[in-house]
Amino acid sequence: MTSPQREPARRLTVAPITTTEHLAFIRARTSVSFLQTPAWGRLKSEWRSESLGWYENGRLVGAGLVLHRPVPRLQRWTLAYLAQGPAIEWNGALGPWLDPLAAHLKAHGAFAIRLGPPLRTDTWSAQEVKQGIAAPGVKRLTDLSARRKDPLGTTVSDRLAAAGWLPQSPADGFGAGQPQYTYEIPLAGRSEADLLRGMNQLWRRNIKKADREGVDVTSAGAAAARDLAAFHELYLHTAERDRFTPRPLDYFTAMFAELNAEDPERIRLYMARHRGDPVAGAILVRVGTHAWYTYGASSTVKREVRGSNACQWAMIRDALAGGCEVYDLRGITSTLDTDDPQAGLIQFKTGTGGQAVRYVGEWDLPLRPAVYRAFDLVMRRRSRGR
Repeated sequence: MTSPQREPARRLTVAPITTTEHLAFIRARTSVSFLQTPAWGRLKSEWRSESLGWYENGRLVGAGLVLHRPVPRLQRWTLAYLAQGPAIEWNGALGPWLDPLAAHLKAHGAFAIRLGPPLRTDTWSAQEVKQGIAAPGVKRLTDLSARRKDPLGTTVSDRLAAAGWLPQSPADGFGAGQPQYTYEIPLAGRSEADLLRGMNQLWRRNIKKADREGVDVTSAGAAAARDLAAFHELYLHTAERDRFTPRPLDYFTAMFAELNAEDPERIRLYMARHRGDPVAGAILVRVGTHAWYTYGASSTVKREVRGSNACQWAMIRDALAGGCEVYDLRGITSTLDTDDPQAGLIQFKTGTGGQAVRYVGEWDLPLRPAVYRAFDLVMRRRSRGR
């Protein structure tokens, strides 16, 4: 009896690719994260960025945007960061893909790699989340027995751990990089009426109220510059009210310039006005069939006209009309504890219907262990406020 023959290991190489090659690869796929586009690298001008490609027999089969992030006191070395990427085939052996990446980055001064595979491990429906919030003793999404597991995401997590990669996502899902938990609304095969039926009564009532009150929502892409100042004024007000550190106007100006130069449909600004007064604003980013709500702002005055709900509904409708399959409300924490201030975030987003999603999260591979240990020490001290 002959033993089954193993499939030969794939031989892949990694090398820099041009922006044109990178964009062509992205356009040939259903979607990749906007954090993996060349434009995002140009926007993050404080870090060195490069587009890398994976080749097999001379054919480009994978691509990723790498941000080389300098670290205080370790200026000679960089952390090579691939946020929500790279765009490779994750459903097989990882060594042929990640080993040449590690060799390339180590040779170019990286002391470690941090990446975030764009793969889900768990999904909870809005109804399951609501039941968890109401259930005594349930504190986190992971306490819920009702969920849909994704075997590929689980397998990739296991393979990364076996290969020496170190998980970086804390229990609540918010770390130094991208959130591990997000809230998403599936759009594929659904109508506007379906989406409204999926929302809770409060969301539907607020959308109707904004319409009755005469809230007008406009959107602009390349022409958004004239409204950015108005959006930023609202954003600064929101930052003061909600106690977060705001980004400067120049950041948003550069964001629109870079992303629009890459694709005129990549980014749009939505502004809600009531009798001429700006009452809410939001920024939508789209790559292929995935749309992301990235920044929002609202006025404390006239909150009763529900400009924020009107903005969200306009973005959801436009994403649906544009052929998107997912509308992404971005990060949440895993908490379902109503005594936790972060619980309000998931309660708000659950009102839209949709689902809470847990991703594989971010993982580090130390390339120079001594330097990585020093980096880890610096980051721990910084997190403790030293």
